[in-house]
Amino acid sequence: MYLINGQWQTTLPANDRAVQFGDGCFTTAAVRKGKVTFSEQHLHRLRLACEKLLLPFTEWSTLAGEMQQLAANEQLAVLKIIISRGAGGRGYSAANCNQPTRILNVSPFPIFYDDWRAQGISLALSPICLGVNPHLAGIKHLNRLEQVLIRTHLEQTPAQEALVLDSDGWLTECCAANLFWRKGNAVYTPSVDRAGVNGTMRQRIMACLNDAGWQIQEVRERVTTLADADELIICNALMPVVPVRQAESWHYRSRELYHFLAPLCE
Repeated sequence: MYLINGQWQTTLPANDRAVQFGDGCFTTAAVRKGKVTFSEQHLHRLRLACEKLLLPFTEWSTLAGEMQQLAANEQLAVLKIIISRGAGGRGYSAANCNQPTRILNVSPFPIFYDDWRAQGISLALSPICLGVNPHLAGIKHLNRLEQVLIRTHLEQTPAQEALVLDSDGWLTECCAANLFWRKGNAVYTPSVDRAGVNGTMRQRIMACLNDAGWQIQEVRERVTTLADADELIICNALMPVVPVRQAESWHYRSRELYHFLAPLCE
């Protein structure tokens, strides 16, 4: 069941713009011991996305209450929150869409992340590239066909996650995670000002590294920059941090950065 505009149901109007155009945004949060982890950061992400999409959502206090309501009885779960522009008439115009739709649901927590953290994972270069669009870059909008195709190709490999480039060939992110790598005392992450998602855990990691005095840089690099990296990690709100043991033909043994970040990201 889904909590849709405060009502438990499983249906959405066929003319909702999430269905018609992918017109909306979402965030996915971890629930631990009855609380939404980093709830304020997730609400802030949704606010920024709504502003960028010119989506007139105003029921923030109601949404925050519903998030806590769904989390209250969960020890470990996944909470997904979707904001759609709502039901509207035919065509692209949003002129008559004044009642956004909010959708929340809870699902079981992925159990494989424990194994990923213990063993490390491998990354495979995806043949699917992300389109460059600076206006939509960074936000988690509902248009996820690129990620669907990336995941479909990834499932044909033995790797657990993908290395994803933008359409100009710049290293950008993974399928469902952000990427960091370390060279000595310097830590790098791809810029997401042209494509990709500025994840909540990515933001937290950058803040933690800055506060601790690490050299952290957002960069635009080719995938070959990973050849001489000392360490790779990936992150998202659920993992929250996972070490990488192999990316393409490159192998990594160090977990210095991972061990520093892991206790700060729960």
